[in-house]
Amino acid sequence: MPDDQSSRSSEAVSDWSIESRLIARGRDRTLGAPLNVPPVFASNFYLPDERLYSRTDGTPTTDALEALLGELESGRALAFGSGMAAAAAVFNGMSVGAEIAVPSDPYHGVAGIIDEGEAQGRWTVRRLDQADTDAWLAAVADGCDLVWLESPENPLITVADLPRICGAPRPEGTIVAVDSTFATPLCQQPLDLGADVVMHSATKFIGGHSDLLAGALITRRDDLFDEYHRRRLLHGATIGAMEAFLTTRGARTLALRMERSQANAMELARRLEAHPEIAQVRYPGLASHSTHEVAASFMTGFGAMLSFETTGSGERSTEVCRRVELIHHATSLGGVESSMERRASIPGQERIPPTLIRMSVGCEHGDDLWADLDQALTSTR
Repeated sequence: MPDDQSSRSSEAVSDWSIESRLIARGRDRTLGAPLNVPPVFASNFYLPDERLYSRTDGTPTTDALEALLGELESGRALAFGSGMAAAAAVFNGMSVGAEIAVPSDPYHGVAGIIDEGEAQGRWTVRRLDQADTDAWLAAVADGCDLVWLESPENPLITVADLPRICGAPRPEGTIVAVDSTFATPLCQQPLDLGADVVMHSATKFIGGHSDLLAGALITRRDDLFDEYHRRRLLHGATIGAMEAFLTTRGARTLALRMERSQANAMELARRLEAHPEIAQVRYPGLASHSTHEVAASFMTGFGAMLSFETTGSGERSTEVCRRVELIHHATSLGGVESSMERRASIPGQERIPPTLIRMSVGCEHGDDLWADLDQALTSTR
């Protein structure tokens, strides 16, 4: 795809806000080209050309998505068929005998990769409290081969001190990676803070409509880009043309969606904190949150994910989820619609507090969301 900066100076493009770049980048500005790069349904291409086969080289639709995501994180992007495929490329790139540092309660899919590799003797694992910055700094200084951060953490919503951890001096060979799915590129920029690679499950907020699977890795290091590209090829993890098209289309409205969702999340968190049926609220925008000060020091927004624990039992929390009417009782997150679930009911999440409900806050009217939550909480007393 031709460079869409061809008729714009690089200085002008660099001055655009991220909100403008979300809409402007990933387009073919060649005269006569369609305004939106269409889905290219082709597995192979006429030779001779640099593009041979879509599993190897993607399609023009893939190029558009990667140009957009690379611009948002100021790096080079690779699109994958899912967030898990993107994460797996990072972990599978580690050599046998590697030492990795991970959060003590990571996303359960990533935990499965970690546990399996540890059981097979592929790597040794340090499991660290997300908020224990000194432990993470020690892992970096000791030369852990992979330091995998997930911030904000799923589903406990703990924020890591990314400026200190990602910016810390480290031995050659240590890779610092950040799963920034909950934050999106609008709320934090891990590469600017010193990370080597950032991962997104674009299924979530970037796609934004609960209708696709997609993932991405973005890096400024050519060696990592080449390695992850090779991993994507070997494991057949290239994104499909329709998914790439839908992800790009969804990303165009990310700033608009996040503005509404974050405002809703902040207001719901405040009201939940004062509700007599709530034992604890976890949202980094609240002053009471354990990592609020860390988040406020570098994040440009607190995101649209929150968790709360009800009073009573896990069964009561499940019933609260069943009784909502506007909010959807469903897994996953990041859509325009609000959704929630009791995370300890998910296999592999048994360590999560039994009454914890994870909520993805969408774009509905905030008062309607609150009324729905309140009726579900009060009707289960």
